[in-house]
Amino acid sequence: MAREAWQEALKNSISSVAQLGNYFAVDTAALEEVAARYPFRVTPYYFSLITAVGDPIWKQCIPDPLELTDSGFEDPLAEENLAPVPAVVHRYPDRVVFLASGSCAGYCRFCTRKRKVGCANMALSFRELREGIDYIAATPQIRDVIFSGGDPLVLPDSVLEDLLARVHAIPHVEIIRIGSRVPVTLPERITDNLCQLLRKYPPLYLNTHFNHPLELTEQAAQACARLADAGIMLGNQTVLLRGVNDDPVVIAELFRGLLKMRVRPYYLHHMDLTRGTGHFRTPLSRGLEIIKSLRGPVSGLASPYYVVDLPGGKGKVPVLPEYIKREGGRLLIQTPGGETVEYPELELP
Repeated sequence: MAREAWQEALKNSISSVAQLGNYFAVDTAALEEVAARYPFRVTPYYFSLITAVGDPIWKQCIPDPLELTDSGFEDPLAEENLAPVPAVVHRYPDRVVFLASGSCAGYCRFCTRKRKVGCANMALSFRELREGIDYIAATPQIRDVIFSGGDPLVLPDSVLEDLLARVHAIPHVEIIRIGSRVPVTLPERITDNLCQLLRKYPPLYLNTHFNHPLELTEQAAQACARLADAGIMLGNQTVLLRGVNDDPVVIAELFRGLLKMRVRPYYLHHMDLTRGTGHFRTPLSRGLEIIKSLRGPVSGLASPYYVVDLPGGKGKVPVLPEYIKREGGRLLIQTPGGETVEYPELELP
C-alpha cells in the first residue's frame, strides 16, 4: 500500500546528527552522545521553521549537551507505579492515560516521558494495548480516557480507529481526549480522512501543544481548522520553557494567536522535574508573573490555568497569583492594573 503524504514526510524526518550537520555547523560528537541517550527526530516541516541555531524552535527539537548534566527524576510523576497494566496510567479516580503509541512525529527535548518515548521499551504490543482496554472496561469509575503516548496520531488510521472504537464502546466512558503535537510538528497528518474518522467518536477533545508564536503557521492553522470544522473541540497545553517562551509578551502573542485558530489555551504547565530537562526550568515566580500579566490585557478565553504537576504522582495543582488580602476587618482585592480596591465582605446571618 502506498504511503500517505504525511507518512512520507515522517519517513524523511531528520533523525541523525550527521543529517543535522548538513544544514548547520554543530559539534556532532557532543550531540551524538545526547542522541544516543535521548532519541532525536524532527519532521521536514518543523525543521523548516528554524531560523537560526538556538532560536525557539531549535531549542525545542535539537539535542543539547545540557541534557546529560541534569540530575532530575527519570519518572517524575511516578507513572510506572501508577500503571496497573503497561498501557494505562491511572492517577485520578475517574480518568486514565492510555499509552496508545510509543513514538512521536518529533522528539521534544523537554518531554516528561523522555526516559522512554521513541525507545524500544516504549513500544507496546497489540496484546498490551488490548489489556489496557480490558482494564478500562473492567473499571467502571473511569469516565474519561486520554489517548497519549508517544503521539496517538502517528498511528495509521486503521489502527487508531480500532482503538478509538473499542474504548468508545465501553458504556461508562463518557469522553475521550487525544493529546497530540502533530498539528504543530506534522500538520499534513491532519487529513480529511482523519477528521472524518475522529468525528465518529464524540464527545472527543484534542489537546495539542503549541509553545511559541513561530509555530502558528498557515499550515498549522489549516490543520486546526480542519479539526474544528469536524466538530473536534481543541485545547492547547503550553509548557513554560526558559529561553523559549518565558516572556509575558511571547505568551500573550501565542495565546491570542491560538484563539484566532479556534484553539483554547487550556494549561500553562510548569516544567516537570524530568531528568535531562533542567536547562528549560524557570522559577514558579516567573510563571506567576506571566499569568498575572495576562489578566486584563488579554481575553479571559486566552488565560489558562498555570499548573505544576507534583512529583510522585500527586497530581496537578493550579498556581495562582495573589489578588486578595485582609487587613483587619477589610477585604482588599488587587485589580489587573495594580490598583487595590476594598470589597464589601458578605456577612452571613
